[in-house]
Amino acid sequence: MSLSEKIFNAGVVGAGGAGFPTHIKAKSEVEIILANGAECEPLLHKDFEIMVHHAPEIVKGMELMYESTKAKKGFFGIKSKNAEAISAIQNEIKNSNIEMSFLGDFYPSGDEYELVYHATKRLIPPKGLPLDVGCVVNNVETFYNVYNASNDIPVTKKFICVAGAVKTPSSFFVPIGTKFKDVLEFVGGANVSDYGIFVSGIMMGKLSFDLDEVITKTTAGLIIIPTDHYLINRMNRPIESMNKIGKSACDQCSYCTEFCPRYLLGYDVQPHKVMRSLGFTKTGEKVWNQYADLCCSCGLCSLYACPEDLYPREACDQGKNYLKEYAIKFEQTKPLKVHPIKEGRRVPIKQLMKRLDLLKYDKHTPYINNFPDPSSVKINLKQHVGNPTIPQVTNGEKVKKSDLIASVETGKLGANIHASIDGTIAEITNSYIKIVK
Repeated sequence: MSLSEKIFNAGVVGAGGAGFPTHIKAKSEVEIILANGAECEPLLHKDFEIMVHHAPEIVKGMELMYESTKAKKGFFGIKSKNAEAISAIQNEIKNSNIEMSFLGDFYPSGDEYELVYHATKRLIPPKGLPLDVGCVVNNVETFYNVYNASNDIPVTKKFICVAGAVKTPSSFFVPIGTKFKDVLEFVGGANVSDYGIFVSGIMMGKLSFDLDEVITKTTAGLIIIPTDHYLINRMNRPIESMNKIGKSACDQCSYCTEFCPRYLLGYDVQPHKVMRSLGFTKTGEKVWNQYADLCCSCGLCSLYACPEDLYPREACDQGKNYLKEYAIKFEQTKPLKVHPIKEGRRVPIKQLMKRLDLLKYDKHTPYINNFPDPSSVKINLKQHVGNPTIPQVTNGEKVKKSDLIASVETGKLGANIHASIDGTIAEITNSYIKIVK
């Protein structure tokens, strides 16, 4: 059986957040394989911890993908400051064609466009993929899962980091489908009475207050922040209010554009022009929203660059939805050329955390390896790019951990789903399967 078939059977998807089915990448032929261990979201350290504690599996997973894609070169993208992770990975690399690509402690150094350019000096075409320049990029945890898949071990757990206002900040594996409530109980709970949860990151994650929400294959971590914090108040504002404030206060200073990582790489992303769509709703949406099409939603414009604390990232998100709804395609006409002052406009993580009042929560999140199976799990049928899976079990059926419980329809893009604990199928809906221990 080929590696891509084993990866498909195991249900491996991009563990860094995107959730793209990894078996598709394993079937491609490329020149370069890149392992993304940059981890640039403030407060999250799960990639660092998994590299330190599971370097042999990660490196072996990368070597397997290297062989499968017939690559000629490989790079591990890791921040220079993470010496322990660098040492752990370097000690396992046996292939002389796989080397390190040391990254600075900036945001967003983990963006795949940034990583590909840093390691190879190749620029991915506008709206393109790393594959367009002969590259495949995977998160380091994805390579860990690739190694397991080669040994017929499916994805049943997710490595996460829990940080912020909690009693025991830490990193650990948790069964997929575990409720946030069970995760917080494991770390001793929050050390504040009222809080919000940033799921998978402050910058690119989402804000939730639902403790019954569950861990998926793409959850990077949970960051607990008190409800009276600036970020909670800001992010919990209705989109109508965000737009109203932007319409009345944006003075077109263009700082959002000047700090945009994609703009600095040469892509025609101009958030300050997208903000004009808020003020010219009848005459300008079609014109101004086109400058949002290449936005990667990193959030730097809204949470760092804007001196008036407005919402250009959110305007860009709306702009992209507008373009999609009206089938408007933006084609970049100007040449793709890196901005000459790009390096001078990098945003250090420490400076970003200071701006966001997060430095007090920047603590070590050590690896813990004893998370108990929860009493029940709710496993979503769609945890990946593509189509939802179709249940392959019935109510009342007994299942064992690793049993296939939902699969992808033949010929459709997606990833298989497996039981994450031993138990009984208690509920099946169009969106999830519940297993009771």
